[in-house]
Amino acid sequence: MENLIALVNRLQRACTALGDHGEESSLPTLWDALPTIAVVGGQSSGKSSVLESIVGKDFLPRGSGIVTRRPLVLQLHRIEEGREYAEFGHLPRKRFTDFAAVRKEIADETDRETGRSKQISSVPIYLSIYSPNVVNLTLIDLPGLTKVAVEGQPDSIVLDIENMVRSYIEKPNCIILAISPANQDLATSDAIKISREVDPKGERTFGVLTKIDLMDKGTDAVDMLEGKSYKLQFPWIGVVNRSQADINKNVDMIAARRREREYFSSTPEYRHLANRMGSEHLGKVLSKHLESVIKSRIPGLQSLINKTIIELETELSRLGKPIATDAGGKLYMIMEICRSFDGNFKEHLDGVRPGGDKIYYVFDNQLPAALKRLQFDKQLSMDNVRKLITEADGYQPHLIAPEQGYRRLIESSIVSMKGPAEAAVDAVHTILKELIHKAISETAELKQYPSLRVEVSNAAVESLERMRDESKKATLQLVEMECSYLTVDFFRKLPQDIEKGGNPTHSIFDRYNDSYLRRIGSNVLSYVNMVCATLRNSIPKSVVYGQVREAKRSLLDHFFTDLGKKEGKQLGTLLDEDPAIMQRRLSLAKRLELYRAAQAEIDSVAWSK
Repeated sequence: MENLIALVNRLQRACTALGDHGEESSLPTLWDALPTIAVVGGQSSGKSSVLESIVGKDFLPRGSGIVTRRPLVLQLHRIEEGREYAEFGHLPRKRFTDFAAVRKEIADETDRETGRSKQISSVPIYLSIYSPNVVNLTLIDLPGLTKVAVEGQPDSIVLDIENMVRSYIEKPNCIILAISPANQDLATSDAIKISREVDPKGERTFGVLTKIDLMDKGTDAVDMLEGKSYKLQFPWIGVVNRSQADINKNVDMIAARRREREYFSSTPEYRHLANRMGSEHLGKVLSKHLESVIKSRIPGLQSLINKTIIELETELSRLGKPIATDAGGKLYMIMEICRSFDGNFKEHLDGVRPGGDKIYYVFDNQLPAALKRLQFDKQLSMDNVRKLITEADGYQPHLIAPEQGYRRLIESSIVSMKGPAEAAVDAVHTILKELIHKAISETAELKQYPSLRVEVSNAAVESLERMRDESKKATLQLVEMECSYLTVDFFRKLPQDIEKGGNPTHSIFDRYNDSYLRRIGSNVLSYVNMVCATLRNSIPKSVVYGQVREAKRSLLDHFFTDLGKKEGKQLGTLLDEDPAIMQRRLSLAKRLELYRAAQAEIDSVAWSK
């Protein structure tokens, strides 16, 4: 079972190394879930003496006012033999065999964090003591509760200490060791008062009475020790610490423990309680209780750790990968992000994601409707046909058929189809731009880097504009081709005048009559409708080839070319991640490292059981 306490010790050290002190944080904290024993007491309650009695060594700073100004996590390790020594968490390779030097290092390390002021800090100091005279136990010594600020301290120090103590003991996994002097009324005990606030039923509070030997003659602490004055779930334990005279004389701690045992066994009032009194008994009771609490918490700890690992991995995945440090890594990273965006864009076009169907709507609805709206009847009105035929004949009327007039009528009608052709190009261009913005918003990595998002967006839109311009030229060329060369077979197949019942004896000038001109208009309209049907099929092909296909093939080609010319510093400006996100990712990564280490530690202990 001893490895259970050692397990919690290792986890607590890991928590501190990663900045997890159980303080309020938006990040999950393992510290709060670990069972701990917090030592609580007012100034001059004998708290330090109790700890030294449990350890069997003089090692804590002493003096007037608030001496403990940072939490001290005291981890005791029982060894079978060998010399006693101590190690600090912040000095892992240094062993202290002189406990006077331990006392000095505690004071010095406190000053390093708080300065030489008398301020307090919630960052713990870790101290491990290895000795054959201790039990396996971990205690957290908290600053002593006080009622007034001393010189050099802010007036808020009283409340600051109280809040720090409460932040530890209010956690349900915290075992409270409440130190109270027997020569004072329990009703005024600082330790009992604050313990009662967070543990009103006394289910996780151990009461310790100090200074029993200093009580006024004729009084004793039997009622308090038997739980009659204030009842707790666990029996009260009395201790007799060394007096100030003993401390001044450097009375050996082992001898002090022997005298303590003799006091309880020889004093008539306490003789019946002697077997559960004293600092040695206190250490054993706490060690045994801590082991049982840790054992009961292991399944819950495993569940918490596994759940939190999943949450941390999910959050880190959402935040994306950290920025590479070298130019090659940055370039690769940018290329990968761009490929991810390009993939999303293509999925929209290919129907994996919504939006590409709008392009088909342009070809199947908007383009035909626009061609249908062209007013060929006005272009081929009787007056306009007569005007163009007459103008085309010039000074010499046509002999057989008004060929130049036909050409002018057909060209003037076909030219009007450029409008719908251009509109189709522009409509597809607008849809492609919308899909680019959608793909950018769907590319999680681009949300990380605002500058890269802007550059990729601009580069993609510029490419689309080049493709639009090229597509517009090619599409308008289709219309111009139809103007530049007419389909001769169409006219060869037209019925001749005599077949239509015309009178071949009419003079050539009679052919300007309404019936003749009407037939010319009808022939032209038939030809224009044929061209219109052809363009209805060829314009979408040209647009898809010049815009959609090119966008799928080479949307970011120009951007990649420019990217390859940039140096590391320029690439770095594209990866301008929000510093808050960078810090968040770093914190989460450290936290994940802690939880994975904790998972391995707890699993190894669980299997060893």
